[in-house]
Amino acid sequence: MLRTLSDWLYRIANGRVTLAALVVFLLFVVFVLPAQSLAGGAEADLPVPDLSFRYSADDLYRMAESYGQEGRAAYVRSHFTFDVAWPLVYLAFLSLAISWVYGRLSPPGARLRRVNLMPLAAVLLDLLENVTTSLVMVRYPARTPGVDLLASLSTMAKWILVAGNVAVLLVGVVALLWKRHRSEG
Repeated sequence: MLRTLSDWLYRIANGRVTLAALVVFLLFVVFVLPAQSLAGGAEADLPVPDLSFRYSADDLYRMAESYGQEGRAAYVRSHFTFDVAWPLVYLAFLSLAISWVYGRLSPPGARLRRVNLMPLAAVLLDLLENVTTSLVMVRYPARTPGVDLLASLSTMAKWILVAGNVAVLLVGVVALLWKRHRSEG
């Protein structure tokens, strides 16, 4: 199933489709993310689990307390609206961009081509983070042992994978530029 998904991404990752995914990604980054962060309390400088690399269970409960009842409700709503759309946007962009680049670097069937599935792992962790942090917010002030730890771990793993995906894309772009430079010279 994963191989089929990877191969499908290579088939559809032409210049137009990849460029369209880039445009949607950039529109989200420029217009939607700033508006969402303001709506989410960024103007009050409240910490946000999703934007933190590392936090403890106690940190998460302190965040929940600082949001207040209305803030926690808004946080949960955003995790089942905006924070479902955003991971899909960056999934589309990263999967298609990686597919487009590595499709020019490696032959069909090469194991290296499966790197285009890495963004899927980041998105699954992002969604797990959404569910676990939302559960903590909904149950606050009651503690949710295990779930609070899973929230923290999924956030950290998400950021590691997002950074890894960007690195894979950048390494691929550099390798593609190098390959083109060598073929011209």
